[in-house]
Amino acid sequence: MPNYVVLYRFTAQGRKNVKESVKRAAEIRKQNEARGFKVLGHYWTQGRYDLVAIVDAPSDESMVAGLFGIAEAGNVSSETLRAYSAEEMQRILAKG
Repeated sequence: MPNYVVLYRFTAQGRKNVKESVKRAAEIRKQNEARGFKVLGHYWTQGRYDLVAIVDAPSDESMVAGLFGIAEAGNVSSETLRAYSAEEMQRILAKG
């Protein structure tokens, strides 16, 4: 399964409702795991981003669909990074 690092920032709405963020994250995690995602970690952070998630997704398409679902709620904006394991990177480099 493809791996992703998702960097989230609270929107104005998300900051207004920040006390509910742990509950919202648990609900979203449950929904996404039912869709075949594996959440490896979800962290609240200090600095430029407010939350970071490490996720395995069934496909790029399902990852985008999941992110759109989160975005529709309006509490966060996100930046997603496709992450490659050492084994995946070795295969990529062997092709070049």
